[in-house]
Parts: sequence; structure tokens; C-alpha cells
Amino acid sequence: MSNGGGLTVLDGSELRASDFNLGDNFSSAITGAQVIGIAETNASVCLYGISLPESLRRSALNRIGVSDVASFSTTQLEAKRAMEKIKDYVNAIADHLDDDPIVATILDGSTLRLYLEDEDDFAVLAEDLFTDLDAEDKGKIRKKEILNALDRMGAQMGIPPRSELPLIDDILKKHGAEGEEEVGQAQFAQILQPVLQELVDYLSEKPIVLAHNVKVANGSRIRKFLENEKELASLTEKMWQSRNEGTDGQGTIEPVRTYLEKFGKELGLPPSKVDESAALYDSVFDVVAAPETVGRDEFGELVKGILGKFAQQLDANPVFYDPEE
Repeated sequence: MSNGGGLTVLDGSELRASDFNLGDNFSSAITGAQVIGIAETNASVCLYGISLPESLRRSALNRIGVSDVASFSTTQLEAKRAMEKIKDYVNAIADHLDDDPIVATILDGSTLRLYLEDEDDFAVLAEDLFTDLDAEDKGKIRKKEILNALDRMGAQMGIPPRSELPLIDDILKKHGAEGEEEVGQAQFAQILQPVLQELVDYLSEKPIVLAHNVKVANGSRIRKFLENEKELASLTEKMWQSRNEGTDGQGTIEPVRTYLEKFGKELGLPPSKVDESAALYDSVFDVVAAPETVGRDEFGELVKGILGKFAQQLDANPVFYDPEE
């Protein structure tokens, strides 16, 4: 798991670091459906309770040789074989996440706690919220406006959407944060503080995970690609064939960049039109020491070096992007 810009990247490391205690879930033969259920439940727990996307499930099952889920679900597996299959499936989920991580925001109360633990920070927060809500500059707002204060704070500051936590309404009612009665800034802060504290206590016990429709290029797929000599040779041949015409058996560096900008998503590169991608490509190709022309063998080494630079850059600075781009 890694973090960036308030986002958490679930990349399978949390699954690999977990020691699943399956206890006495079964002592005799069980069905494939039970195997799938046990593995997915354990994986979901490690991923903060997030539901596994269907595309992830299909990919992971295919990785362990389960292409016909219906047939496998009715298959009886002895306890030892079932245990092995469960571990294989969880590892396959981790492998998929390594290549295609889930990007999420985890609301566990930690962000809110920072404000509550520092009196000055909380005072500034309460003042800013009150000022924003006091649109008429009366020095007073209605108690029910505290709900709007939470909406303004939003997930970026640790507040889950009401659709994810209906309990918010009960918390507001419990602390008198409702109704038309008007309060000043000091009273507003006095009501807001216990509301936030109760949210911290709840979220620390039951974190809420908001998955985003965001992809992340982190270099993982490129590293795996570089380890596969056959696929690397095939890619190099495609790039060689796309080299500039009329070079008399020589290749240049330009077709490499052109090819990667066009087909790089297949290797785990972010789309070339993403703003960060332009800087990424420039940073890689600016440091590549290459002659104006190279022979076929040298060209292969050049491609390998360029991909290695991309993997290093993305490992240090992952690029987040909209998959629709």
C-alpha cells in the first residue's frame, strides 16, 4: 500500500503482509464456491472492507486456472487442496493489484484527529467554516448549518458522504446540531467539536473506503515486462520495424518515443495526453545517452534501458490518471 495526494493505492502489498487465520472454517471437503467466498472475504478485510471489482475477480480466478466459475463452484475439494486454492486465489488477487492497483480514500478518523488534537488548528478550522456559512455576515448561523459545515469539509478532510454513513444524522441530533436556533462562532465551535470527535471514534473502529475511478502507473507492469525476454524481444522488433525509413539498417531513438506514446498503456505507462506524462517522457529521454543511429543489437539494449528508466521514475513518482483518457 502506498499513498499520494490524499489517495491510498491498494497494490496487493497489504495482502502479502497478512497471515490469514482460517481457523476451523472447514475440516473436510468443501465446494469451490466456499473456497472463493473464504478467499474474497479475507482479501476484502485486508483491503479495508472494499468490495472486489468484478474485473479483478475474473482476472484473479483466471490466474489460478478457474475459467469456468460455475463448474468450479460445485467442485468438491479436500481440506488441504482447498487451503492451497484459497492461498493461490488471494495471491492472484495481490498479483492483479500489483499490476492494476485500486485507488481509494480511506476515512479512518486520522485526518480529523489531527485537527482535534491541536487547539489552534481546530480554532482556525471552526472560524473558517463559520465565516463561510455566515453568508449574511450576521455573526450568527442556524444550528442545522453544522451539517453544511461537514459537507464543506468533505472526504478531503476526513468526513464521509452521508450516503456512506447515515449515522451522521444521529450524531448531529445527539449533540444538538439541528434546528433553526441561531448560534455565534464560539457556540458553533462547541457543538462542532464533539460531533467531530464522535466521527473520529466511529471511523477509527469502522473505516470507510471510497474507491475512485482512477488508474495509477507505478512501474510494476514495466518491471514484469522487462523480466520476460520473449515479450521484450517482440516489442523491440516492433519498434525496430517502425524506425525511420531510409536509415540503411540503422535505428534512431525517435521511433521509440513515438511508439511508447501511442501504445504505452499496454506496458503500464500513463496515456501520453496526461499532463504528467509529457514531463515523464521528457525526463526519461533527456537522460538517455544514445547515438544518433544504432544497430539492431544496440537498439534492443537502448529500448531496455529506456523502459528501465520509466520503471524507476514511476516507482518514485506514480502518475494518477482517468482511465477514460
